[in-house]
Amino acid sequence: MGQYLAFDLGAESGRAIAGSLQGGRLAVEELHRFLNIPIQDGRALYWDTQKLRREIEYGIGVAAGDRKMALDGIGIDTWGVDFGLLSGDGTLLENPRHYRDPRTAGVMEKLFAAVPREQVFGYTGIQFMQLNTLYQLYAMKLAEDPALEAARTLLNMPDLFNYWLTGAAKSEATIASTTQFFNPGTMSWATELLERLGLPGGILCPIVAPGTPLGRMSEPPHLPVYATAGHDTAAAVAAVPAESGPTWCYISSGTWSLMGIEVDRPAIDPQALALNFTNEVGAGGKTRLLKNIPGLWLLQECRAQWRAEGAEYSYDELTRMAAEARPFAAAIDSDAFLAPGDMPRRIAEHCRRTDQAPPRSRGECARAILESLALRYRGVLESLETLGRRKIELIHIVGGGSRNALLNQFAADATGRPVVAGPSEATAIGNILVQAMGAGEVAGLEELRAVVRRSFAPVTFQPRPGAPWDAAYERYRKLLAK
Repeated sequence: MGQYLAFDLGAESGRAIAGSLQGGRLAVEELHRFLNIPIQDGRALYWDTQKLRREIEYGIGVAAGDRKMALDGIGIDTWGVDFGLLSGDGTLLENPRHYRDPRTAGVMEKLFAAVPREQVFGYTGIQFMQLNTLYQLYAMKLAEDPALEAARTLLNMPDLFNYWLTGAAKSEATIASTTQFFNPGTMSWATELLERLGLPGGILCPIVAPGTPLGRMSEPPHLPVYATAGHDTAAAVAAVPAESGPTWCYISSGTWSLMGIEVDRPAIDPQALALNFTNEVGAGGKTRLLKNIPGLWLLQECRAQWRAEGAEYSYDELTRMAAEARPFAAAIDSDAFLAPGDMPRRIAEHCRRTDQAPPRSRGECARAILESLALRYRGVLESLETLGRRKIELIHIVGGGSRNALLNQFAADATGRPVVAGPSEATAIGNILVQAMGAGEVAGLEELRAVVRRSFAPVTFQPRPGAPWDAAYERYRKLLAK
């Protein structure tokens, strides 16, 4: 029996989850949960990285000390794109910035003046978002940030925590592929792109595949550490309980909705560029051809604002309010809301600018967010069918958002496809089972998914006939075209 510990760090919270693999089945148990609250310092937004480091150490203590688990591995996954810079002696030069930090505003256009957009895509196959690591680094260069000048090592967030545990400075491939200076075709850094931009390629570390053992912890209890699928989406997609048969796509649903298909080689061509899709590394040698969609982020921000106004709602309460609210009150372009701050007011302003009446209640606002997200799924599904040259017959939704039955049903209704929801802890499950792959306990991606199917029961949502989603989709498309 193998026992593994997964740390899954998301934009709102983190978890330490233990997994026991026996008889081809996986049992998981949450040992520790903690908040992940960014730090605002003036206009700058940072992650509380040292707190996260302490939470990881505490979680290891719970597993190995309090519970006396004989762990065969530890793996850490996080969100993508963000990073730490180390000096020559391994000291963290500054607290890592949050991807929503405003320093990247307008930087993409300045970078394209040096290397045109289509050439950046040709090097990397990554969709264009101002939060990507490439634009964060270029913003530092433009600002003549002394931390960039002093840096000798760049490590994305899971690699940074792995370094603190083991002293091994390695870049795991799934998280490296989020940076927009990694070539998924050659599985190497896009050093020519960095040279053309005057960015220091020498600070990048050797790339390792998901499941690579990094060695043991430098400090007691000296447990083995794996470079698991370090990007949380890659870990979640590994745990999609798909089987051969229907052509499927996935949605890793949470703060972001990552919607895509698995392909054997990256799609770096004019069509993928025009549709602004991304090619990221997956487990088992797969490429994840996907679109990043602002997911439940808008609802999370509304909830935070309403809490600040004295009204505390659980997500279950917000979902119930949305279910009872007037349908199709407004359509929202979620891509227009990447920055934090007073989301209900900004949604109302967005509605007025687009000749729509703002939501009349908090329930209507929540429903408009969920309906618009489902309509976005339909548009992305159509693009995936075009890029993949295949009809998608089934949608797998995994991650925390898969617990939202209303959104799952909306997704089925909007797309006209059955939705299979679960497991909700797909990221931690994928993290654990990729470690088990690295340990030789799971033979490959197909066996990994068979373990998931045997261990966790999903819920299926069938599209409901007669729902007025076609008309809503046409209104939504016109909104995006404005």
